[in-house]
Amino acid sequence: MLKYFIIILYVFSMILTGIISSRRIKTGSDYYVAGKRGNIWQITGSLLATILGSSAILGTADLTLTQGWAASWLLLCASFGLFLLVPVSMLVRRQGSYTLPQMIGDYYGSEAKMISSFIISVAWIGIIAAQIIGAAKILAGFTGLDYSIGVWGAGSVFIFYTVIGGQISVLKTDLYQAFIIIGGIVLTAVYVYFTEPVSPVKMTALKFPFNNGFHPFDLVVLILTYSSTFVVGPDIYSRIFCAENEIVARRSVLISAIILIPFSLCITFLGVFATFKFPEVLNHNGSALIPVMMNKLPDWGIGLLVAALLSAVMSTGSTTLMTTSTIVSDTISKGLEKSSSLRNTKIVMLVTGLLSILLSLSVHSIIQSLLLALTIFSGSFIIPTIAGLLGFTASKRWSSAAMITGGSVALAGKIISLNMNAVFGNTLIIIGFVLNGFILLRGIRSKNN
Repeated sequence: MLKYFIIILYVFSMILTGIISSRRIKTGSDYYVAGKRGNIWQITGSLLATILGSSAILGTADLTLTQGWAASWLLLCASFGLFLLVPVSMLVRRQGSYTLPQMIGDYYGSEAKMISSFIISVAWIGIIAAQIIGAAKILAGFTGLDYSIGVWGAGSVFIFYTVIGGQISVLKTDLYQAFIIIGGIVLTAVYVYFTEPVSPVKMTALKFPFNNGFHPFDLVVLILTYSSTFVVGPDIYSRIFCAENEIVARRSVLISAIILIPFSLCITFLGVFATFKFPEVLNHNGSALIPVMMNKLPDWGIGLLVAALLSAVMSTGSTTLMTTSTIVSDTISKGLEKSSSLRNTKIVMLVTGLLSILLSLSVHSIIQSLLLALTIFSGSFIIPTIAGLLGFTASKRWSSAAMITGGSVALAGKIISLNMNAVFGNTLIIIGFVLNGFILLRGIRSKNN
């Protein structure tokens, strides 16, 4: 019964945190960026909790089925992206206000802001759905609960505390959840390592860094479409906007990047162990971590790991939901300073959450949902945002064309790589980035002339 008590206590504490946080909201700035008072603990915790979602934990563990130890590249690429963000983070904190589209609008005009708001809001529904999918799989594997009930239950909890508590609630719950995530996964990995007689190296023939399931070309595409979203990402930037100053923003990003490296090894080890010890996991409908949890851990360990997994998906889901809804509300309200913006944001949040739940009921693949969303985003905005931060701006017509073309071609490439030909699809993704840069460069030249 201890494991059930831990889970109930976790869910209750998240809801209670949201209720308490709602009482501290006095202004729009409190709701959207926590009054820009985030300290190094809060920002680092929120960054880690946001990054360590269902894709990072459940996705990495499940990737070990086909990639073995090379599955650790997913989080290592996230760490690489954060290291690149370290020097950029101070510029972001200095120039940004509430959202990434506001920054893009400052660089390229209102039309570019509208385009970025639309693309991000659509793409990020897929990321929110990925978190709900992960939570439902955890609950289904742990309790035998029907998948659809898990979707509605998990989705409702984090939507509730995000709607009522805003960014203050997100920062607080993220900090708690970061400790639970890291503690739960690391303690589980240590327990399994010291109780399992087989060497981790002998558990799989799929070695690091490359093997039959993961090739160097796959790494190039992963860096372009995944690492880049940590250098330019609306959810990552939303954490930076909350920092009390530029120094806190930079140090928080650096600490997060360092922590992700050993964490990637822990979660990959658990996935490799699951496929070695429980080969039937290949036909399992949940996550590769479920057999480890149910067959290897003591009662208290099961409760702690489930709390860690739920923390991972709910923290990322709440941050992404908050970011998406703020972006849409900014467009609808014609500015977040308007008196109607808070009401509009909460309505948008409820609608976005509902759409994500409905998507989760029809798409059960965490990685596919995530990578489709990130590919269209990275193909559209990575190059224009970096160019803007460095002081290069293009005309409205050319910048908009660069975003639309780059995102569309990259998305087409990802769809092809997932369903038809991986090599051709990945090549098309790279072409999308090249076209984006070429069109934007043409716009920069025309504006300078």
